[in-house]
Amino acid sequence: MRFVDEYRDAGQARALAAKIAGLCEPGREYKFMEVCGGHTHTIYKHGLEDYLPENITLVHGPGCPVCVIPMGRIDDAIHIARQPGVLMTSFGDMMRVPGSDGNFFDSNAEGTNIRMVYSPLDSLKIARQHPDQQVVFMAIGFETTAPSTAMTILRAAREGIENFSVFCNHITIIPAIKAILDSPDLRLDGFIGPGHVSTVIGCRPYEFIARDYGKPIVVAGFEPLDILQSIYMLMVQLRAGRSEVENQYARVVPWDGNLTALRAIAETMELRPYFEWRGLGFISHSALQVRSAYA
Repeated sequence: MRFVDEYRDAGQARALAAKIAGLCEPGREYKFMEVCGGHTHTIYKHGLEDYLPENITLVHGPGCPVCVIPMGRIDDAIHIARQPGVLMTSFGDMMRVPGSDGNFFDSNAEGTNIRMVYSPLDSLKIARQHPDQQVVFMAIGFETTAPSTAMTILRAAREGIENFSVFCNHITIIPAIKAILDSPDLRLDGFIGPGHVSTVIGCRPYEFIARDYGKPIVVAGFEPLDILQSIYMLMVQLRAGRSEVENQYARVVPWDGNLTALRAIAETMELRPYFEWRGLGFISHSALQVRSAYA
C-alpha cells in the first residue's frame, strides 16, 4: 500500500531510533510537544515512546479540538437545540462530550433533535429537505475543518437557503501555541508541528516560534516514521544549536498553505476577541466567528 506500508517499516523505525539516540547528549533531558491530537493517537497506537531513549519525553499538546471545547459551549448548543423548530447537526465525535448537564445523546433522550453528520454540506442538504425547520450546524475544529464550513456558508448564501445557520466554534492553533510558550514554567525543547492544520495554513505562521522563542518546530505527518523522523530533525537542530521551522510533511503540506481555503475562511469568518478553552482558560483571538455579512 503506497504511502502506508512505507511509513510503518519496523526496520526503518529502529534505524531512526538509533540515530536519535546517537544525538542525545549525556545527562540532558529533552521534552518535545506534539501539538496535534492525531500525532498523540499515532504515538500510542504504535508504541513510539518505546523506540525513544529514556531522556526524551513527549508532551501531549492541546491539538484535539473536541477535547478543548468547554462545557459552556456544549450547554449553549443544547439550549439552541431545545428551541422550537430547531434541528441541530454535529460531527459524531461531539456527541459524547459532556456539558454541565449531560451530552448530546442525553439531550436527544430528553426530546431534542441533534443529528450526526459527516460534513457541513450534509447539514445544508438537510436544510433543503426540511424548509420548515431551522437547521443549525455545530461547527468545530481548527483551521483544518474551517474551510469546509466556510465553503458551506458561501454555498448557502449563493443558493439563498435561509433556514441554515452555523454555531461557530472553530479555533485557531497559533494563539494556543503562543499561550503555551508564554507559560512561566515552560520546559519544552521543541515542537512537533500539526500536520492537518498546516495543510491549510502552511508553515510560515510558525516562524515566530523559532525567531522569538528560540524553539525548533518540525511539521510532521501522521505515520510512525513521520513522527520519528520529525523527532530526529528536532534533535539535529538542537545538536547544531539551530531553531528553525522545518517541514517533514512536505508531501502534503505546502509552505504557504492552501490559499483557496484561506480566502474562503477570510471571506466568511473573523477572529473573536477571546474564546474559552477547556483546560487552558480564555485565550484572546483564538477562535473564529461568522462575519456579520453572513451571520
